[in-house]
Amino acid sequence: MSKYPPSFDTSQLMYRAEELVAAASNRYKITVQVANRAKRRRYEDFDSPDDQTMKPVIRAIIEMSDELTQPDIIGG
Repeated sequence: MSKYPPSFDTSQLMYRAEELVAAASNRYKITVQVANRAKRRRYEDFDSPDDQTMKPVIRAIIEMSDELTQPDIIGG
């Protein structure tokens, strides 16, 4: 039994992570940014255990790659 939703695709996650690293000027900084966002999300989601279908690090990678490929998400 998998902990992740059926639409979770590890190859897609790897592709998104590679996109983030390739777009960053410094691999260390992007890694720290992903870790910080995951940590922040972990504490935000701590109050609602129902919504923990994805690990915070995976969610952070997906969100950051979406922000990278779709800048209109941030700009509103």
